[in-house]
Amino acid sequence: MIRPSLAHTIISEVRKLLDEDLIVVDPSGTIIASTDKERMGSFHEGALISYNERRRLIITQDDESKLTGVKAGINLPIFFQDQVVGVIGITGDPSKVSAYGELLRKMTELLIKEKYYAEQLEWHARTLEAFVFDWVQQKEWTRSFINQAKMLHIDLTVSRQVIIGYYGQHNRERIQREWWIDVSQTFTRQKDGLLVRWGNDRFVMLLANKAEGKERAVHSIQQIQKYIQNKYRHSLSFGVGQSVCPQELYRSFEQAERALAVAVRTQSIVFEEDLRLDMCLQDVKKQTRVDFVQRTLEPIMKDEDLLETLKTFIARNQSFKETAETLHIHINTLHYRLKKMEDKTGLNPRDFHDLTTLYLGLLFLEDNLKN
Repeated sequence: MIRPSLAHTIISEVRKLLDEDLIVVDPSGTIIASTDKERMGSFHEGALISYNERRRLIITQDDESKLTGVKAGINLPIFFQDQVVGVIGITGDPSKVSAYGELLRKMTELLIKEKYYAEQLEWHARTLEAFVFDWVQQKEWTRSFINQAKMLHIDLTVSRQVIIGYYGQHNRERIQREWWIDVSQTFTRQKDGLLVRWGNDRFVMLLANKAEGKERAVHSIQQIQKYIQNKYRHSLSFGVGQSVCPQELYRSFEQAERALAVAVRTQSIVFEEDLRLDMCLQDVKKQTRVDFVQRTLEPIMKDEDLLETLKTFIARNQSFKETAETLHIHINTLHYRLKKMEDKTGLNPRDFHDLTTLYLGLLFLEDNLKN
């Protein structure tokens, strides 16, 4: 049976090609969609005959006085999976509108099929998303979980690694619909990988472990990255966990989250196994980060020249010459700024210990600004 919402969609789409009045009737003979609003909800005896006899029915002007609720035109049964799910009709001179009959039927049936398969894809996507969510949360598998994996044709015997992609908050409405449908249909064709949406700004990929290891993960990520960049002009960040046995997928998920926290700073790909200092910094509490920034960089936070000088000095491996050249300043100006920085913060950028402290302050400051 056609739902009223779909019936209205059918009327709207078909009306783009035909100017005649149209109706959609359910199996009880009730008009559930019409270009003539006054006919909504009324009984149509001709459509009921068409439904019961599974055939096209031409209604003449003479039939208008014999059949209840009808107007001259043509009624056609709509088939889906060899079942009549409703009737669509064109109001008008039968000799003129009959020519549109088969076109109208085909268009309507195509719209119903398209809607049906779209709903099936959405159902499968939501089911898969819920399954993956359970997988990365639980440490012990239930019988129900194993049976669901079989239903979804998911191999629970191979090692996998979690990859979390982050596409931010920009153009969220478009991303949720067009973007995600496109990406998921394009990249879930890989038999050894699973791809699911994760909230409003992330997606999760479970990549089956193979001999290629890290190179294969990079290749899979770069494929998605290149596709999105070329088609949607949108940059992504990726956090990649290590390959683990299927029962410990939660570990790889936690690692991917940790790596992603670092990756979003530069919109890059970060593998958790490559983390060193950042691995420790992720466990520092937010308030501790705020307090640390206040005790290190607060005296110079409003001085953009000093902050930029500090960042460049660190990026150029404490090379006075390269730092001055990058900033387009005289080397004496650089020394002046470093001394001024020391006077205000009590930390000497030329001293390794103090420079490390300032560097941590910069990292925490960037995190606070982003969040």
